[in-house]
Amino acid sequence: MAAPPALLFALARDVTRWPQLLPHYVRVDVEERVGEAVIARMVARRSLVPLLCLGLPVAWRSRAWSEPESLRLRFVHRGGATNGMDVTWRIEPTPEGTHVEIEHDFRPRLRPWAHVVDVLFTRPISRRTLASFKAIAEAVESAGTQPTNPLV
Repeated sequence: MAAPPALLFALARDVTRWPQLLPHYVRVDVEERVGEAVIARMVARRSLVPLLCLGLPVAWRSRAWSEPESLRLRFVHRGGATNGMDVTWRIEPTPEGTHVEIEHDFRPRLRPWAHVVDVLFTRPISRRTLASFKAIAEAVESAGTQPTNPLV
């Protein structure tokens, strides 16, 4: 994406703001704060018929934290269909701006379940999340301003 890694990290690191930033995130309810980490119930909408704005709500519980020194976002799912999934966002500089890689490590007891969840839910929601953050970061960068929210 055509924006600096620090900008993307600043926008994405606070998952409690995702419903205000991302059109497909319905809510993030913090259950507990543990240091810099939050344990939260998250609900996103998996688009089914985009033109009609129809989607299926997908919910999970996750421990989420950021690692500023390495520009990583981390999530460990603690409930829902993805219980046990370990997610790492790697935000890295490129000559053009930023490359983001999201790794989902999911090893349920029933291995075919991982494939179903990946194809039907994880990939579509992750793609939309990255596309939304890309659009926001590039708009901020092209405007030549930084977000005014002190949390960013």
